[in-house]
Amino acid sequence: MSDYKYDLFIIGAGPGGYEAAFYAAELGMKVAIAEKDRVGGTCLNRGCIPTKALMHSSDVYRDAAHGADLGVEVEGLHANRKRIGERKDEVLDTLRNGIQGLIKKKKIDLIEGEAMVADAHKVVVNGETYDADKILIAAGSKPFAPPIPGHDLPGVIDSTELIDMGGEEIPEFVIIGGGVIGIEFATIYADLGDHVTVIEGMDRLLPLIDKEIGRSIKMTLEKKGVDVHVSSPVQKIEKDGDKLVVTLKNKKEELVEVRADKVLMCVGRRPNTAGVVSEELLKKHPDIQDGKGFIKVDDKYETPLEGVYAIGDCIGGVQLAHVASAEGRNCVALMNGCQATINMGTVPSCIYTDPEIAVVGLTADEAKEAGIEVITKKYPMSANGKTIIAGLDRGFVKLVARADDHKIIGAHLLCGRASDLIGELAVAIGRGMMLEEVANIIHPHPSFAEAIMEAARL
Repeated sequence: MSDYKYDLFIIGAGPGGYEAAFYAAELGMKVAIAEKDRVGGTCLNRGCIPTKALMHSSDVYRDAAHGADLGVEVEGLHANRKRIGERKDEVLDTLRNGIQGLIKKKKIDLIEGEAMVADAHKVVVNGETYDADKILIAAGSKPFAPPIPGHDLPGVIDSTELIDMGGEEIPEFVIIGGGVIGIEFATIYADLGDHVTVIEGMDRLLPLIDKEIGRSIKMTLEKKGVDVHVSSPVQKIEKDGDKLVVTLKNKKEELVEVRADKVLMCVGRRPNTAGVVSEELLKKHPDIQDGKGFIKVDDKYETPLEGVYAIGDCIGGVQLAHVASAEGRNCVALMNGCQATINMGTVPSCIYTDPEIAVVGLTADEAKEAGIEVITKKYPMSANGKTIIAGLDRGFVKLVARADDHKIIGAHLLCGRASDLIGELAVAIGRGMMLEEVANIIHPHPSFAEAIMEAARL
């Protein structure tokens, strides 16, 4: 037996891993958490937080550039790209230090190094073996590069590399992928004044959410000067002097070339599970992973190997930080014989564009496909006082409810502060509230939030 014995050993100190560790410590478990990079995982170091830090700077710059419309004129305005990157790093350091402080306060052992599950109760880190009653894999995910010819050329980067650049100027910037990551980076760099081209192989941007939102955000980006190509799969990437040339096939089956200084690949993510389970253990239990590397779990987050659990991006499903955190807490509750109290059926998702996008529950099309008859209530934000004051001229609040009992089953927002407002609607859906119940709750005026009440009243 190893000299190191824990009730719970967690692999990965991202939102899923550290939230599970915090809760396990609160329940009295002796906990260790291993991290090969930096605490905070993708969300804090390479995803949610640095992206939004860069975006806040680009938002301020954009608003200042258009300040004359509001009577605020700024002379000599410029974007200090170096300072934007420095501030992003300061934000990350502050939050990272906060997490490390909590780990220490809760007496959780933080082990730096790459961890591997060697057996049902053994984890190896840096050649040292640690024994644990239970093991939790929270290894996260990483960017995926499709096999497009030229995808490995210098200057073709992923989201991690782009964030490390810290907002550095990219005069001609091509983004391959019109999903959440691509659209957020398009917003940032267009607002900072770079010329951005977005290329999406499917027939619209943000293909997994409400169609109307996808169409609206395309118009918003084009208004910012972004060139948007949908139904345009990329054929190849080539080098031409100091430029990259991206060749796409457009709707008319024509080949179109777009020149770029940098090309961002953001067409999805893959589980970061290579090496997390030893080769010997995988041979004995090949059913631990599926063909794409995702860890397979049951409804208690336990893998086919008893005592070994997994959560977050590495098990597939909805790949969001707050989902991983919720899964981590539910998993710890279940492994301790407690009830999992967090409702995993209501998951809000936010996209930090201008204006913001936030969704929760079903779209009308999804409800119909499921055989649910629905009614839809849509309130245009052009009638909202706060929207007019803020100069956000495009947007709406759309509610989807059952036709029979008016219970809200979906909400789709394109408006200012959508990421803050969606929590109210997640609660409404989670509590089974009807349109009339939301309509009869007084909301403040003027506010973006009152649009929810107005939509429910329609």
